[in-house]
Amino acid sequence: MKLALYLPNFRDKVTVKELEDLTELAEDLDFDSVWTLDRIVVPEASDRQELQYSFGMMEGLPKALPVSARGEWLQGMPLIPWLAAKTTKVRIGMSIIDTPYRSPGVLAAELATIDHLSHGRLNVGVGSGWMPEEFAAASAAHIFPKRHKHVRETIEIMQGIWSNELFEYHGEFADFESCGFGAKPVQQPGPPIYFSGLKDPKRSAMRIAKYDLSGWIGIQDSPEDIGRWRTEIQRELDELDTSRSVDDLDICTMLWTVITDEDVDQSPAGKVTNLMVGSQGQITDRLKAYKEAGLDMPLIWPPFADVPVSKTLDDLKRIKNDIMPKVDAS
Repeated sequence: MKLALYLPNFRDKVTVKELEDLTELAEDLDFDSVWTLDRIVVPEASDRQELQYSFGMMEGLPKALPVSARGEWLQGMPLIPWLAAKTTKVRIGMSIIDTPYRSPGVLAAELATIDHLSHGRLNVGVGSGWMPEEFAAASAAHIFPKRHKHVRETIEIMQGIWSNELFEYHGEFADFESCGFGAKPVQQPGPPIYFSGLKDPKRSAMRIAKYDLSGWIGIQDSPEDIGRWRTEIQRELDELDTSRSVDDLDICTMLWTVITDEDVDQSPAGKVTNLMVGSQGQITDRLKAYKEAGLDMPLIWPPFADVPVSKTLDDLKRIKNDIMPKVDAS
């Protein structure tokens, strides 16, 4: 099992120095990767719990974001080249890039340059987004009803630009004649593409098979969720004419993580369950269960509030040095 750090760039108050300290430690501890979070805006309606949809369109969560509209978070995309300059070993990426907020051709070309800046350490996570208010702020309200198609076209354009000296595309969201887009990525045929597929295993399987994707990223998935997703995606793959297997994928999930002094209640409560909040023994047992279920990489996610970065730094050391040896031996 690999470890990844999900940087807390999205919280009411975070400093560049705090992100730097977390990233430096993740590299020192030989984490696999460091990821940022993509958030364009927090609507003021969120402060009143009046968003159109619940957080992430997930059942049981409020119609609000866990950061206030006046919060001083840092945008995830500019942090990726910053991470390239700050590190030498860990892989870097954003989980996930909401493609409707970006021009596909521009995104593909800029990611190729970032792959050069990192000497071939870029992971590319893509997804469709879920918040109509954010689409409006990104001048992409018209895309919301067709956002999944936008993801598909973006993947096709990225792979085309990364693999060809000249490339043209004629689709609904991008339409251009043959062009050169500059340097190709260091990684060939391109950086590995991870995708967010929170609701539909059939759609996930079709994307894996058609686009040869490298990984799947969920959010707050229990070991039981991971086992179910692996089974359902494999079942759908078996229905397609493909040699791909779920075993080819990096199966990942973002998990709010805090090591507590005492045991805590981890009773199932949907996406708000304390999956990775608990004593060192509880976290050890949970990671063993994730390993057994087939999770390849937890994205360790500091909570949005009430846990200082100094505490997270200590937790990361304990996870790597004290917990993971027991998990690896299981």
